[in-house]
Amino acid sequence: MTYGTFDMFHIGHLKLLNRAKTFGDRLIVAVSTDEFNLTKGKKTVIPFEDRCEIVKNIKSVDRVIAELSWDQKIQDIQNYEIETFVIGNDWTGKFDFLKKYCNVIYIPRTEGISSTDLKKKLK
Repeated sequence: MTYGTFDMFHIGHLKLLNRAKTFGDRLIVAVSTDEFNLTKGKKTVIPFEDRCEIVKNIKSVDRVIAELSWDQKIQDIQNYEIETFVIGNDWTGKFDFLKKYCNVIYIPRTEGISSTDLKKKLK
């Protein structure tokens, strides 16, 4: 399982999802809703429904769910019987509290690309 906003979908997102899939036999991706992103101070360019549709159509993704809050991760892990939680290494240490529920793996981000950087270039 992994979580993300996946705004302005780019090669870094694709690599993250493909790498995440290698840690299990299925990959569930929680996509942050527009409302949840606003609570994080993020304004998305691509609407939630469209971001979900994009992520659903990636070969390595088996299921997409909505991320509504920071607090849902433990419940998601239990409800979907998740064995491994995968997230970019820019979050290293932030999700260690999940280690009592599943394996937590921080993987390297793709250098040189991020949605934030793309948004800055567009301004």
